[in-house]
Formats: sequence, structure tokens, C-alpha cells
Amino acid sequence: MIWALSAFILLILFGMPIGFAIGLAGVVGLIDMGGTQFLAMGPSKIFNGLNIFPFLAMPFFILAGEIMNDTGITDRLVKLARVLVGRFRGGLAHTNMLASVFFAGLTGSATADAAAFGRTLVPAMVKEGYRRDYACAVTAAGSIIGPTIPPSGLMVVYGSLMGVSIAGLFAAGVVPGLVICLVCMSVIAIGGNRENLPKAVRGATLGEVWRTFVSSLTALAMPVIILGGILGGVVTPTEAASIAVAYALFIGIFIYRTLTLRNFYGMLVRTARITGVIFVIIAFAGILGWWMSFERIPQLIAEGVLGLSDNRYVVIAIIIGLLLVVGMVMDITAILIILAPVLVPLTEQVGLEPIHAGIIFVLALNISLMTPPVGACLFVLSSVTGEKLERISLKLFPFLIAEAAVLFVFAFWEDAALWLPRLLGFA
Repeated sequence: MIWALSAFILLILFGMPIGFAIGLAGVVGLIDMGGTQFLAMGPSKIFNGLNIFPFLAMPFFILAGEIMNDTGITDRLVKLARVLVGRFRGGLAHTNMLASVFFAGLTGSATADAAAFGRTLVPAMVKEGYRRDYACAVTAAGSIIGPTIPPSGLMVVYGSLMGVSIAGLFAAGVVPGLVICLVCMSVIAIGGNRENLPKAVRGATLGEVWRTFVSSLTALAMPVIILGGILGGVVTPTEAASIAVAYALFIGIFIYRTLTLRNFYGMLVRTARITGVIFVIIAFAGILGWWMSFERIPQLIAEGVLGLSDNRYVVIAIIIGLLLVVGMVMDITAILIILAPVLVPLTEQVGLEPIHAGIIFVLALNISLMTPPVGACLFVLSSVTGEKLERISLKLFPFLIAEAAVLFVFAFWEDAALWLPRLLGFA
């Protein structure tokens, strides 16, 4: 384990892409096991790492999100959010947060949310008198709602790797995502005077709310189709993802008429690039994962942690702390693939439901998306808006504390985490 871990850290420090670093660390482990005779197993482990049918849902969800982004859906959802909460002090900040909830049902991607709102809402907030670093912090805090409320690529990866119901994970993500939104809106309201947020503007009339709602129905129908089909047992997540692509194409071509062949080609390229990066990590992690299982590393780590304490809540706190710390310096998909097989046996020994353990992993890793030094959402917003990463991080601190508190509540309070999955028969 020391040899493999040393090789992995060294390769990362030299700038090797994380997927290949994982693969080569696995190769080091195979050689240490028994010389080069084990290397012949590498290709089959790479193939088996990807030979999981639910993984097909990921490129479909990514493509559906790309189509919806480029067809004006974002603008309609922002307008709807604004007429609903724009009447409050800091209305555009509240709008940013509520729009993230609407947007979550379309893409399930934190970075897509951060990029879209970084280009649209952040400039609008600055124009209305918000500090740019604060506007970026609000956007970053809201962006993690995307991969919490389904569909979520991280949940698809976790469910596929660990044999947990993806529909159950989707159901478990709804309530925490909504609570994160409410808690962040509370942080905005409490800090209104300190941040000198713009005062409330005239509230929208009932007629304006209705007209905006009607114009947004085509966008709001998409998460209903996805979640309704999956949670109702009508379609699998993969089938729902392909239906989402078909629906997004229909809206873009025939309803909004904003989708062109050139734009669609660019969407396919971006989808292939994002999917390729994720799948390379998953594929090469197959080698490392098999080697770790052969050497009984997950069991040894579980025994070591339980030797410190067998208290359920202490073990959960240790797991969350490890995920948050590692998430500060590493890609969250890679963390999930490497650490889930190691830590899930530990959650089983302290009696956690598989779906409950999954939602703890997802929430902790989502929060890592906005923690320096390598939080993906911070880098996206910094590059899109030109704001310094450290300034965004300082303004983000109250939101980070609030979202960490939500994580611990749902980690320690099983009934809250599993209320909806149990209601729908998944747990």
C-alpha cells in the first residue's frame, strides 16, 4: 500500500492527469504483489471497471444539460426565481439560490451551474450593487445543490460501483438539496446588513408570477419527467437520461428554435470531453480497486478505525472528516471511486443503511467542490468572472459552515435522510 500510495502522490505532484496516476498506482500494486505476471490482468480490470450499464446514464445527463443550457432554459428559470423571491432584501442573491434548485433538475452538475450563473447572474448582481466576490460566493454555495438534487452524476457512479439503488439515492438527495437552499437563503438574509445588500424592489404581481410560470413550464417539465419516471419505477436512470436528451432536443428545435447544428456539434464535443475524463478515472480505478480488495485493504482500514472507536457517530464523523480533507486536494469522482470501496464496509459494520451512507458520501464530496485549494466551482467562477479565488473563498466561509452543518444533521439523523426513500419504498 505504501508503494502504491507513494507512486500515486508522486505522479500527481509531477502533474500527471489523475486518471492515469490512479492506473499506474494500481500497476505498481500488481507488480508488488507478484511481479510482471499480474500485469496481464490490467486490460480486463480496465474493461470491467466500465462494463456497468448504469454508467450510460452519465453522458446522456451531461448532454441533456448542455442542450438545456444553450437553448435559453437558464434565462427562463432565473426569471421565474426572481419573480418569486426578488421582493426580499438581497433579492438577486436569493434568486441565484432558488434558480440553482430549478437548474439542479436539468443538469445535476455543480460546475455547469457555476459556469452558467457566473456568466449571467454574477454580472447582473454586480450591476445592481453587489460586491463581485460576494456574488461569486453565493453562486458557488448554490452550485452544489445541482449534484445533490437529482439527477446527479455522483450518485450514478456511487450506486453503480456499490450496488446501491440509484433511484433510492435520487430520492434521498431531494430533501437535503432543498434544506441547503433554505439554509443558504437564511445566511443571505442574516448577512444582509453586514454585506450592505441592495434593498427589496417592487414585488411581482400575481399576474406577472403566473405569466412567468407558464413561460417556464417547458423547463420545469424536464425534472418532472426524469424524477417521475425513475421514482415511479417506469424507467431506469439510463432510460430517463436518454428521454431527457430527446425532450431537450425537441424543446430546442421545435419550441424555442434556438438549437443549430453548429451549436449541437459543440455540445457533443463538450459532452465527450467531460465523459471521457470521468470514464478514464473509473476505468483505471478498476485496477487499483481490484488490487486493494485482493490485499484486504478496506477490511484492514475498517478494523483500524473500529479499533479507535466503535461508536456509530464517531465513525461517521471520521468518515466525513476524511472525505472533506481529501476533497480539498483531489477530484471528487476519483475520491469516490478510491475511497467508497474502502469506507463503505466500515459504514456497514456500524449499521448504516446503504442509501444513508451514499448520501453522506455525496453531500461531503459536493461540499468539497467549493473548498480551496482545488474546489472545481471556485476555479470555474474565478476563470469566468476574473475574481480572485482567495477573495471568493473568504466570502464563502459562512455558507461553507452552514452547508457542513446540514451535512452533519443528515449524517447523524437517519430518519431525516431516509424519510423520502422509505416513503417511496427504496429503504
